[in-house]
Amino acid sequence: MPRKVAAALGAAFLGLVAGCRTLPVVSPVVVSWDARRPQLQARDHFELSGRVAIAVGDQGVNANLQWTEVGARSQVTLEGPLGVGAVRISAEGDDLEIVNASGQHLDSDAAHAELASRLGFDPPLKSLRYWIQGVPDPAMPATETLEPGQQRLQDLSQGGWSVHYTSYVLVAGESLPARLSLQRDTVRVRLLVDGWRL
Repeated sequence: MPRKVAAALGAAFLGLVAGCRTLPVVSPVVVSWDARRPQLQARDHFELSGRVAIAVGDQGVNANLQWTEVGARSQVTLEGPLGVGAVRISAEGDDLEIVNASGQHLDSDAAHAELASRLGFDPPLKSLRYWIQGVPDPAMPATETLEPGQQRLQDLSQGGWSVHYTSYVLVAGESLPARLSLQRDTVRVRLLVDGWRL
């Protein structure tokens, strides 16, 4: 190989090696819980699918769950062994409507009674829309415990309910619950989220 060519290749190699520098590691920006909490509480659109297991005393039911939140309106579908087929729930504030598997529409007190008879309790849907996102209901006082070293909930006590967050998943850069459990008196609810859409 001619000396000029060898020298040129050697210079190019040295230039390439000199240009290969290790980039500094940039840590992700950690948003404080005091900043994250109102952001999560303000979210007015999401969808999730998952499974729920409910135990009241020694009685239990399991169901598939679809939850769509649009504005202040929650649309929830429970499918599984809930007596007779699926139940579709629409809730906005204190207004509640359900459609049972036979197509019967119920609202107000009749809707609450139907849910209580199928599930064994009347679920706190107004607060659940927040709890499933890993944040307390802003309308009530709450006691919060954060995961050590993390800016997210580990435990929440609110409205007589105890909520425990077992695991989270990263969705569009946001840490959202993947598994959680709720308990009040003899009612125990376990929720496994299979998928989130924001």
